Amino acid sequence: MQITILSQTPLSNLERQREGLAGGTVDIVHSAVDNAVAMIDVAKVDIVIVSGGDSGTNEFYVQDNIKDFSDIRGKAIVVDATNTAYALQAKKILGQRGLRDGTDYSLNPVGNGQRRLKALFDDKNNAGAILNLPYSLQAAAKGMRSLGRTTDMLGPYQAGGAFVRRAWARDNAAVLENYLAAFVEALRWSLDPKNHAEAAAMLVDKLKLTPDMAEKNLVVIAEPGFGFTRDAAFDMAGFKNALALRAETEGGKEGGQPADPQHYLDLSYYDRAMKLVQE
Repeated sequence: MQITILSQTPLSNLERQREGLAGGTVDIVHSAVDNAVAMIDVAKVDIVIVSGGDSGTNEFYVQDNIKDFSDIRGKAIVVDATNTAYALQAKKILGQRGLRDGTDYSLNPVGNGQRRLKALFDDKNNAGAILNLPYSLQAAAKGMRSLGRTTDMLGPYQAGGAFVRRAWARDNAAVLENYLAAFVEALRWSLDPKNHAEAAAMLVDKLKLTPDMAEKNLVVIAEPGFGFTRDAAFDMAGFKNALALRAETEGGKEGGQPADPQHYLDLSYYDRAMKLVQE
């Protein structure tokens, strides 16, 4: 059986992911799971989150002429989409500092991390962006400044994970479980120190990073609580924070109150997949 998987790459964005999953041309999406929440609550698509993955590796990067958050006033923040995931983190962080979207700054939706980084390079009126690896390292190399990690400012956050159409998962349970098992084994390989040199070479080849940047990427991505979670485990505390953030900034599912996390999850496929993983 052939399955179609879409993660965020230089050639993809949230709209392509959502449309593909909803329309059945994509079977498995890897992205910030807040996007799954939006699809379920707003678009009313019957999808379900089936694994965790990472906490985002997100930092709030700004142009070199921005000294602190107050300097963002009157400028734009570049985001992927304006109503999900890391845009909500940006709204919360700026709101904590007295800045309001649409009044004190604007959101400029340009697409994934690579496109956000390019927008920062191309126009200094784009004051900043939430950037993850490797784009945060590339921003730093160009002299941009980090105003802090989002996990330090907002607490734990369930970011990247896998989500699928619920009906597809039911009809292809064995396929999904084998896929998740393979994903976990690949993640273990990627984070194993003995594979460090080979993994760094892949980053240089596929992402066109410098060897030094590839090395830094591997170190940071392995940081507990900031990079990949062990075995793509789901971070329930981080997910509750993500739901609370969405409820606060976007109205949430029920009158501004975050919904029950189980409404969005079916981790039984992951649990069965872990029984397939080679120890």
